[in-house]
This record gives sequence, C-alpha cells and structure tokens, in this order.
Amino acid sequence: MNWSEMQPLLEQACWDTLYMVGWSTLIAVVGGLPLGVLLVLTDRGGLLQNLAANKVIGQVVNIARSLPFIILMVALMGFTRSITGTTIGVEAAIVPLAVGAIPFFARLVETAVREVDHGLVEAVQSMGGNTWTVVRKILVPESLPSLISSTTTTIVALIGYSAMAGTVGAGGLGDIAIRYGYQRFETQLMWITVAILAVVISVIQFAGDYAARSLHRRGAHAGPAPKLRLLKAAS
Repeated sequence: MNWSEMQPLLEQACWDTLYMVGWSTLIAVVGGLPLGVLLVLTDRGGLLQNLAANKVIGQVVNIARSLPFIILMVALMGFTRSITGTTIGVEAAIVPLAVGAIPFFARLVETAVREVDHGLVEAVQSMGGNTWTVVRKILVPESLPSLISSTTTTIVALIGYSAMAGTVGAGGLGDIAIRYGYQRFETQLMWITVAILAVVISVIQFAGDYAARSLHRRGAHAGPAPKLRLLKAAS
C-alpha cells in the first residue's frame, strides 16, 4: 500500500479518534466532576457528611474502574444499542468510552479537591458561605491546575481505550492498525498509526502540562490575598 492509498484512511481515522475522544472527554468531565466533588463532600468531616452514601458511591466507582475496557464494551452492548441503535461505529464507541472514563476522572477529581487548603473552606463558612459557594468559589478554582492535569490524564487514557475499541469495529486509528496493519500485514501502515498516536499523546500531554503550570504560577504570583479571596467567595 502506497502513501496515496494510506493518506485518506489515516485522515479519516484521525478524525474518528478525535471525535470519539472529544465527546467522551466532555461527558466524562460533566459526569465525573460533580461525582468526584460529591465523594469529598460526603466523606468523614465533609460539608455534606454522609458515610453511607459515600461508601455506596465509592463502591460503584471502584467497581466501574475495575472492569477491563474490553469487558465493559461487551457488557454495555445492550445499553449502547438502546442509545445509538448500533454497537459498532464511532458513535457507539462513545458510550462505553464515556462510561469507563467517568469513574476514572471522578477519582482524579476527588484527589485534586482533597488537596485544597481546608482553612479556606472554614473561613468561607464562617462568613456565611453555603456548600454551593464553597464548591464554586473555593474547591473548584483552587484545584483547577490539578483538575486540568487530571483531564489530560483522562484524555490520554481515552486515546488508548479508543484504539482498543477499534478492535471491535469502532473505527479510528486502532481500527486501521488492526484491520490493515495486522490482518493484512501492512506493517508500514501499522507503524505510521503508532507514530501518529505517539505524537497526538505527546502534544496533548504538553498542552495539558503547560496549562496546569501556567495556572499554578498565576495563583502563586497572585499571592494568598486572603481578605480579597474570601470577600469574593462570600459574594
């Protein structure tokens, strides 16, 4: 297979992979962010302490995270068909990708939020701030650099999952590598696919690290400014 034959295949595969990963990441952030924050709030000493609910949520997240992705795809076939009308293709792959990524991202969010200085939370509470104010003005903004790093980690993991999904007809770069590179012995195409994946992951990791460092430096340069931050938090 020459380059003129490989180029359209690779271009379509790249767009399919970006489409799958993009939508899956969006769903994972929308679903995983509140779930991770809730794990912190309902834990012992949290603003919404409820150990029973925390244990149930934690167990659900742990079970979902423990399932290998290939098994998760098979287990969710009925659910995927009910949503997309099919179990193959790019749209169908988004369902198991998102479901698998939500608990993964939620645990990363939980770790990031726990790093926030509890003194800021107590100060906002003493000024009359409610739980929503604490989450919106303190927990999320203060953990934002870590949240960006967590999102980057999730995107990189989803790229790997999307390549795995290609083995069952989901499309994308994984599908090209298996269907053409492996099954048709197009070794050159397979290694080009691997190189593209490596470059994409490197670019995403660099961009995520740069954004996280920039936010961290901005916060450090701004200084604590406690009165200003607390007044803003209580507003």
